[in-house]
Amino acid sequence: MPDNESFQQAAERIYHDWDKALSEDDVDALLALYAPDAVLESPAVPLTLGTETGIVHGHSELRPLLERVAARKPPLRTYHRTGYLTDGARTMMFEYPRDAPDGEQMDFVEVMEIADGLIQRHCVYWGWRGVKVIQDDAYHK
Repeated sequence: MPDNESFQQAAERIYHDWDKALSEDDVDALLALYAPDAVLESPAVPLTLGTETGIVHGHSELRPLLERVAARKPPLRTYHRTGYLTDGARTMMFEYPRDAPDGEQMDFVEVMEIADGLIQRHCVYWGWRGVKVIQDDAYHK
């Protein structure tokens, strides 16, 4: 994080860097955006890690999740977004809409709590198209 970075600057940086790192399967760059004790909640957790819950804590649990997500992304996992919203202090939210310019993509809403320039908490909410990917077991390459 750059010195004296405002929340808004951090949100803007994370918004772009997170998407770029995921699209390039760069797990180290993704992890660098998270606080060491960050929490991530997503249906992708039990889907890819075989766990009972959809929650991972800290880099040691985030890394295996991100490695598997990067390796198993189905073709519908594309990266069209139209911007983000913030509360101006701590929380950023953005959408990957189902209806994208190049056709359908997996639909998600992502909410990130940011402090000290890092993601502290990240929750991923899946839409019906994304859920269908789970039902079709399309996340297993």
